[in-house]
Amino acid sequence: MLDGVHEAIRTHEVTYPEFTAAKQWLIEVGESGEWPLLLDVFVEHEVEEVAARAQHGTKGSILGPYYLPGAPKLPSVATLPMRDDEPGTRLVFAGQVRDTTGEPVPGAELDIWHADHAGYYSGFAPHIPEGNLRGVVVADGEGRFEISTVQPAPYQIPTDGPTGKLIESAGWHPWRPAHLHLIVRAPGYRPITTQLYFAGGDWLDSDVAQATKPELVLDPQPISDGRERAEYDFVLEPA
Repeated sequence: MLDGVHEAIRTHEVTYPEFTAAKQWLIEVGESGEWPLLLDVFVEHEVEEVAARAQHGTKGSILGPYYLPGAPKLPSVATLPMRDDEPGTRLVFAGQVRDTTGEPVPGAELDIWHADHAGYYSGFAPHIPEGNLRGVVVADGEGRFEISTVQPAPYQIPTDGPTGKLIESAGWHPWRPAHLHLIVRAPGYRPITTQLYFAGGDWLDSDVAQATKPELVLDPQPISDGRERAEYDFVLEPA
């Protein structure tokens, strides 16, 4: 890794003022506690791509910084915990968990979490109730599930610290497209950490975290009462 840094310094003929500015920026990243943010946004997608070379089944994506363990377990047909007046378009997300031979995986768990209609995550925004839009849905004996929730919104990663300075200096935008986070797991199988996006959504083709994949795009269709339905099947490989 250091060889790569040294090569970049030689290739770009980095000056002492540039080196000093870079060193100060790295110090600010540490002092602000933004190392997890920086690595999640700009590094994790490459680590995930390397890991995926030897993996089969559903495509993975980054975990991101907003996962919280310990969400409540819910039955195969369930509504995620939400406020009584939760705003946003109602979404029914359904599908099946199978193995690489096409057989259903009974009792598979779908640990799901996502932002609300304004792009905020419970546990990270003080005005959002604890556990909002988070749950672990347990698939039925045929590996099937049906989850009622709301469609999340795109959101900006934090821009008021050194990560934001990097984005501004590089001329990038700070937006992530709307997505559902999932960890799909079952005993005897390799867990899948992934994200599902929405067809036609803003920033889908220019995700600041470079984590989108065409295989991970949902296309919700209207059903009734203003709701939309999206279906997606997961494939787990043996551990």
